[in-house]
Amino acid sequence: MAEFSRAQEGRRRVKQRSSLLLFFLCVVSQACAASPIVLRDVTGKTGITFRHTDGSSGQRYIMETVSAGLALFDYDNDGDIDIYFLNGAPLKGSKFKTPPMNTLYRNDGGWKFTDVTKEAGAGDREYGLGVAVGDYDNDGDMDIYANNYGPNILYRNNGDGTFTDVTKQAGVANGSKVGAGACFLDADKDGDLDLYVSNYLDFSYDKHVPIMQRGFPVYATPRYFSPLPDNLYRNNGNGTFTDISKDSGVGQHAGWGMGVVCADYDSDGDTDVFIGNDVAENFLFRNDGTGRFEEVGLPAGCAYDLHGDQQGSMGVECGDYDNDGLLDFYVTTYELQLATLYRNLGDGLFEDVTMLTGAGAGTLPHVTWGNSFTDFDNDGDRDIFVACGHLQDNVGLYDDTKTYLARNILLMSTGDGKFVDISDKAGDGMNVRLSSRGAGFDDLDNDGDVDVVILNSRREPTILRNDSSSKGHWLQVRLQGVKTNRDGIGAHVRVVAGDLTLIDEVHSGRGYQSHYGMRLHFGLGHRKKVDRIEVRWIGGPVDVFENIAVDRILTITEGTGPE
Repeated sequence: MAEFSRAQEGRRRVKQRSSLLLFFLCVVSQACAASPIVLRDVTGKTGITFRHTDGSSGQRYIMETVSAGLALFDYDNDGDIDIYFLNGAPLKGSKFKTPPMNTLYRNDGGWKFTDVTKEAGAGDREYGLGVAVGDYDNDGDMDIYANNYGPNILYRNNGDGTFTDVTKQAGVANGSKVGAGACFLDADKDGDLDLYVSNYLDFSYDKHVPIMQRGFPVYATPRYFSPLPDNLYRNNGNGTFTDISKDSGVGQHAGWGMGVVCADYDSDGDTDVFIGNDVAENFLFRNDGTGRFEEVGLPAGCAYDLHGDQQGSMGVECGDYDNDGLLDFYVTTYELQLATLYRNLGDGLFEDVTMLTGAGAGTLPHVTWGNSFTDFDNDGDRDIFVACGHLQDNVGLYDDTKTYLARNILLMSTGDGKFVDISDKAGDGMNVRLSSRGAGFDDLDNDGDVDVVILNSRREPTILRNDSSSKGHWLQVRLQGVKTNRDGIGAHVRVVAGDLTLIDEVHSGRGYQSHYGMRLHFGLGHRKKVDRIEVRWIGGPVDVFENIAVDRILTITEGTGPE
């Protein structure tokens, strides 16, 4: 527990050092007359009746605190983004008349969604934690992998609106662990998707630790349980996977994994892996190009925060926030810690620029979870969304400065690499007070701006429609691989429009144990055309296209051109 005490002291130092900066940012935010970004709560109009459960019985098992993520993807290839919510399951001592299950909602357009879980066959009843989506068998439709407490599940998409559980034959059940985030990636650049599975900790009911604080029962911290190494499964190309965790180097490092994102951070043409570890240093696994990994988080500068403190890392997001052509990382954290922005300096190095940029504004009092770099107002730079909510449901009983329910946070980019908190002025969707976990970001109504879906612990979700009035031009890019993996996962896309150059990468699995954004969104501001698009496929060629019209969804097929 000495290490935990040192971490707490580090958090207090962060609070002291950042208080002046946060005061300045509040003044700047309050000076803004109005927000160009408006998010409206339309949950009640959608027909979505899903309600999350953590399976709790009052015993306070640790997995209850970290459940769960969600996935946004087009499961039926009709051009609309659908929603897959993960759910908990009954834990020891709890009973349900109707056992909870994961729920799939089909997007019918017009902000109406239909529960198609039963007919689709995707209602897993294990304890859902993390999820990733990808076309692992390259047959043209997206499959689902859920990372659970207990056996994980792989659903193969049959292409007719239904799914088949192929976990056993694929060999990816991953034992009976407490899961976390998951990602599909092409680690060895052979054209099919491998699978990265993050593990949180070693738990069984006989290892449960009851904890009291100021006379009240609370959830134990992860330090009461042993960390575990993550798992990496190689796709054999025949519907099966082989566990290569040890041989790849991933299995040599144990951590309390939470969020994970796979990204080519060093732009060398292969996919690396960044893992946010709870109460410990983060891992950055650098790929040598063959699917073998070296852990370089400490020398790269993203294992700890600016002050050298380990954090309660939760969600991990990736994007180029300052438009310098390099992918940066944003990590959400525990209370009394700032959510952290790691700026990519090139040459494999990162710098914590949270306080310099204001990227942690408003996050210090909260436990923060789902997150995103998203250009909500299409002005050409990425804003930040942070989902908030405490994990101790009775925290207000023993600490009157904290609350279980919280508002989420929206940080608007000022266009010069800095952010201001506009949560108070960004629409009624930012007034919702719940205990949020996973969040997803995509254009649910195909109108050219990005909307938000939030999974809230023990409650209904929140669906936010982007009603921003001052919209710029935009372009959305959907990739279709031919010789490389079908989804284009891992590919880098560079968009040049006049004086503006943007990059993005296709990810499978990101944020807090969630999946979203495979259809890349580029805000273009006042620019009325795209001069050039470059696509660097993982394990494949570089395709170049010129003179592209804007304000549309563009499909680019490897080696052929845009549609």
